[in-house]
Amino acid sequence: MLNDIQCRNAKPQAKPYKLTDGKGLYLEVKPHGVKAWRYRFKLADKESVFAIGDYPAIPLVDARKKREEARNLVKQGINPAHNRQLEKIKRGQKVATTFEAIALKWLALKDWEKTTKDRQLNMLQRVVFPSIGQLPIKQVTPAHILDILQRTWKDRPAVAAEARCTMQGVFDLAICTLRADIDPVHPVRKALPTNKTQHKRALTDEEIGQLLRDLDGYQRNFQTVAAFRLMWLTLCRASEATEAQWAEFDLDAAIWRIPAEHMKKRKEHVVPLPAQAVAVLRSMHGVTGRHAHVFPNRDDWAQPMTDATMRQALKALGWSGKYSTHATRTTGSTKLNEMGYPSDWIEKQLAHVEINAVRRTYNHADYQNDRAKMMQH
Repeated sequence: MLNDIQCRNAKPQAKPYKLTDGKGLYLEVKPHGVKAWRYRFKLADKESVFAIGDYPAIPLVDARKKREEARNLVKQGINPAHNRQLEKIKRGQKVATTFEAIALKWLALKDWEKTTKDRQLNMLQRVVFPSIGQLPIKQVTPAHILDILQRTWKDRPAVAAEARCTMQGVFDLAICTLRADIDPVHPVRKALPTNKTQHKRALTDEEIGQLLRDLDGYQRNFQTVAAFRLMWLTLCRASEATEAQWAEFDLDAAIWRIPAEHMKKRKEHVVPLPAQAVAVLRSMHGVTGRHAHVFPNRDDWAQPMTDATMRQALKALGWSGKYSTHATRTTGSTKLNEMGYPSDWIEKQLAHVEINAVRRTYNHADYQNDRAKMMQH
């Protein structure tokens, strides 16, 4: 058997050599001076070596304890190396089982645009994480969920509904990865009143006029008004307007090519620009043309404006709750249908996917010239 003096005085040689302690334990002395504890064992008639650790970080007495632990595992038919890997995985899972950790994993798995992910994360950080973010997910109860929903519902019913859906998604992931056994959102999912605010209804002609006149009087931010106008003049989504980059536009040809990564369906969308939209963009170019984004972020000009900027403008103008940016597309679709334009042209302008699989297969037309005339009208 070894003693500590032998271990300490062992000098490196040209080739590795072993100092045997007994019962499979030995100290391997390597040419570069490292001394490593090893435990040799046989399992299922196959010899293997288990790396215990380095000396003197692990002294002789501790190496012997670890050898005994490894021997006991071998007696049970368990490979010590495999057991160590399993324990490491378990420790990692234990650390990663807070609600916040799983929520971040859930968010990372979503194939969403960056602005959508950022909005969801912002909501979680403001509404959900302060209450249950650091709790192990198995300790989150329906009472926790109900408290979050009720407190949020008082002033922000739409945010409460979003929080409920998001938390359900997080628990779906937790359950299917065996980190949780139940979904505590389910028992309280109907505890809140239905949100009857009609955010997506089409505006009347009078409401459209009033909204645009109110925007004319919104002097707080010139580029916010310009982003609203681009959205109304093209029927694009709010995020497509706020994230627009100058490289996407050919103003001489009156064309806007929105890249696939910015589109909901991950497919490039070519948008004809009416003369008024070109005028809006040319006026913005004098202000932001030296930057990548048409509507840069106020705090970081290398980043785009956020959708929240539009929501803040609507709140300041008294339109929050009566109209949301998505209602622009609903309104545009309604008016163009009332004007008698073919639904194929309208759906293509909105970048909607044909529901009928057969028609989708054969209809590859983008009606570019027709849509240009329609949108100018």
